[in-house]
Amino acid sequence: METRRQAGGRTVGWAVSWLAVWTLLVGAAAAQEFAGRVVGVTDGDTLTVLHARHPETVRLQGVDAPEKRQAYGERAKRFTADLAFDRTVTVRATGRDRYGRLLCEVVLPDGRNLNQELVRAGYAWWFRKYSRDGRLARLEEEARAGRRGLWADQAPEAPWDFRGRRGGARQGS
Repeated sequence: METRRQAGGRTVGWAVSWLAVWTLLVGAAAAQEFAGRVVGVTDGDTLTVLHARHPETVRLQGVDAPEKRQAYGERAKRFTADLAFDRTVTVRATGRDRYGRLLCEVVLPDGRNLNQELVRAGYAWWFRKYSRDGRLARLEEEARAGRRGLWADQAPEAPWDFRGRRGGARQGS
């Protein structure tokens, strides 16, 4: 937002750009925390959570699980569903991605962090391109060393490479 002032400090008018409005809306999402029931699991890193009785698509921040048609994709989805589906979770949003999904950490009813549990079990990569979370980095290293989940494969294919091989399909899905 911008104000114009005349000599003497009087405010003459306001100019509001759409960018400023969008920034305010995204900023509001960044501070958002709510509890809601998980009513859908799209894949290992994308959920649908009821927020004020409305479904909200939630993308787990800092992790990237295999795509559904990729090796370990269905197992990652099942792992997420086993931990979160039909449970009330706490969603801590950090903003929205370019598809309008809330980027967040999800805290399970027992206090565990779903993002971290997925990486710990070897069903997601630490998404280093979009995250500086050292905990996720350490959990991925531990899962690799323990050959857990997808790390049991000789050379697991990262989801971003899989999506790129499919002709530039959505990144970060």
